[in-house]
Amino acid sequence: MSTEPYETLNVAGGRHVKMWTRGVPVEPKAKEQLANTARMPFVFKHLAAMPDVHVGIGATVGSVMATKGAIIPAAVGVDIGCGMMAAQTTLTASDLPESLGQIRARLERAVPHGFVTVPGRSVKGAWAVAPDSVLTRWRGLSARLEPIVEKYPRLQPKRPHEQLGTLGGGNHFIEICLDTEQTVWVMLHSGSRGIGNLIGQAFIELARADMKKHFINLPDRDLAYFVEGTEHFDDYVEAMQWAQDYAAENRRAMMDAVLRVLREEVRPFQLGETAVNCHHNYTARETHFGEDVLVTRKGAVRAGRGELGIIPGSMGARSYIVRGLGSPESFSSCSHGAGRKMSRTEARKRFTVDQHIAATEGVECRKDAEVIDETPAAYKDIDAVMAAQRDLVEIVHTLKQVVCVKG
Repeated sequence: MSTEPYETLNVAGGRHVKMWTRGVPVEPKAKEQLANTARMPFVFKHLAAMPDVHVGIGATVGSVMATKGAIIPAAVGVDIGCGMMAAQTTLTASDLPESLGQIRARLERAVPHGFVTVPGRSVKGAWAVAPDSVLTRWRGLSARLEPIVEKYPRLQPKRPHEQLGTLGGGNHFIEICLDTEQTVWVMLHSGSRGIGNLIGQAFIELARADMKKHFINLPDRDLAYFVEGTEHFDDYVEAMQWAQDYAAENRRAMMDAVLRVLREEVRPFQLGETAVNCHHNYTARETHFGEDVLVTRKGAVRAGRGELGIIPGSMGARSYIVRGLGSPESFSSCSHGAGRKMSRTEARKRFTVDQHIAATEGVECRKDAEVIDETPAAYKDIDAVMAAQRDLVEIVHTLKQVVCVKG
């Protein structure tokens, strides 16, 4: 029996895959996707699969790929720069009101979310009129976007400043949490919204066209890639990095709004020592095994030695602030959450509203049929996920939500 903390998937005609999945289920389709990716000729050393790994578009969610000389846009995905932010406050559980419904209502009004319209505030999840604070943030981003759009007119955004500081839908959320010392935290999850999706889709299509033009056959058309040194490669990296910066700024804007609500609804407070803003859908230039490579984390967080990260559970489970252990074999990475164990469609068929209400007992959150696909049972067991990657991170804080806003 192997003493390694990971399992190894040997791939005929490709690199092997190191999988931190002991005790965690992995669907056959995910393994098939991992194998397809591992056969790409520019993969460096091996592929790393995190314990939350599950089927994605082209590349699996929960995978880490180091490459030399090429980049796969679909391996980054269309929610470029999606990630987490958490902030510790000096509030404690005793400061919170007994009924948390008012706080949730105020948060839902303060931060546009989903496709919800709030008269005078938001229209279908975007600002009706963007606040001055958001426009100030946008001015810092807009100048860099202009030359990208000039070259690729189809990227002309539909007023992206109106989505800056907004949550979106799906698995994006805002939570008020308590740690084991009963300290109040704010945690949120969102990305680059519509403009990031537009950039991702456009360059995925360009990569497919490049493959067709050069008669390159792929095991999956969503593994289409750009070769380093080509025009599309450089343009994609520039646009992707811009979207990553937009996503990080989006989270900062939302965090400011949430903290303002807490100060108005609870009492004045200070921020604690811990604040984290980390991507989990992105590419970065890094050095691993002594060589300069491009590392694409699709549903994975950088966990270099001493670096703080966030691993959330589902809307009824614990979440973790972690410190990276810098594992070279994982390319200094860890999981980005619990990971889905079934599709949204399957979850809607399998679970009832009553089951969802029971699973989210004690959490002030949506408990209606439209959020069944996000019910805790649709996700892997976060405790098993954490156990499978204990050589990748150490737990610094354990959080449990008391308020959850879903898009």
